[in-house]
Amino acid sequence: MVVNQQARPASRGQRSALALIGISRVACGSLFGTAMALYIGEQGSPFAVSLAYAAFSFGLFVFAPVWGAIADITGRRRAILIGTAFLSTLAIAPLTVTASVPLQIACRGLFAVFTAGFQSVILTIVSESGGESERGRSIGFYSSARSSGAISGRLFVGYLVGLLVPTDLYLVVVGLGLVATLLTLRIADPTPPSEETLTTGRLLGEVRGRLLPGGARRELFERTGLGWLYVGIVLRNMTEKGFISVVPVFLVADVGLSNVVMGAVLAVSPAVRVVSMYSFGRLSDSIGRKKLIVGGLAGSGVQALVVVLALVPDGQLARIGISSTAFVVHAVTFSMLTVGTIAFVADVAPVDRESELMGLRSTARGLGGVLGPLLVGVLATRFDYATAFVCTSVLAFVAAGLVGRTLTESFSPE
Repeated sequence: MVVNQQARPASRGQRSALALIGISRVACGSLFGTAMALYIGEQGSPFAVSLAYAAFSFGLFVFAPVWGAIADITGRRRAILIGTAFLSTLAIAPLTVTASVPLQIACRGLFAVFTAGFQSVILTIVSESGGESERGRSIGFYSSARSSGAISGRLFVGYLVGLLVPTDLYLVVVGLGLVATLLTLRIADPTPPSEETLTTGRLLGEVRGRLLPGGARRELFERTGLGWLYVGIVLRNMTEKGFISVVPVFLVADVGLSNVVMGAVLAVSPAVRVVSMYSFGRLSDSIGRKKLIVGGLAGSGVQALVVVLALVPDGQLARIGISSTAFVVHAVTFSMLTVGTIAFVADVAPVDRESELMGLRSTARGLGGVLGPLLVGVLATRFDYATAFVCTSVLAFVAAGLVGRTLTESFSPE
């Protein structure tokens, strides 16, 4: 196992700033994505709904390695964090004037271009802020804060969709993004500085190496099972992101929930994650990473099957209860996978390549997030949402089996 340079745990002020950033960024993203799905669902086909999420995932897929390379070459992670936070907010601004379906999809994709940079860098800072002894706890703490933001965004989205016209709702989203940008000014970067110069040739070489790793990086992938973990993430995200891209419309149109109740059901997952993220962060520092990762992969398939069962009973309360149960499953298994994966990558990554490998995780998530929504959109348009969910659940189970056989545990308790 490659051991990173020891870092001291973050100060209380740094932890508070990271928590507030997580809350405001995710509240912004949850409100933005869920509202857009509902607005497009009212005007277009299931494929159009899924296309908006596919555009978002495509931006992550293409630009995560670019931002990771820039961060590793320059070492200017704090500047990248501030810049990408502001530019991702600016990408939403055109929707405060007009909100046609094509423009919404385009803005969603542009938002992802800069979100890719923000996510890769903030995860590196969070991971290194905990030091080796408290890395899992640090990741769990930040992830819990993100869950609090998701609760707020999803609880309010059903209410705001009914209260505001689209342009006014997107103005609220821009406001939340600006708050998050201001909070990034308080962040200190615990990672070591770099004296390298960023050139076009060096950047292209780094990006190519991140997408097609060779030499020592290929050896790292094979020795630890990291390469197969990325494959598993792609397959799992085809299930998960395909599901998430259309589930607000499914809950309203097929299950029969109101917009407000739909928002409350979606908020179940982040509400549970407030506790489960931190709990699994602590657990990962006791039992290791692999068990959490495999359980998290399989859980996405279970979630997709459970939500389909909401169509069986006739009673509204029963349908709400089953739908909520699906998002409890999502919360637990998402927490397991997120904490386990980030901690695993941080365990095996050389410190000067951590942003690269964190970015490649985002790339894998993005690739699955492009393919999954498109697949679900096609299946749902040809058949229905329930059939699409059942078919794509198989991919998550395949991912769990693959990673369970190939991943080498990276954590050894002292």
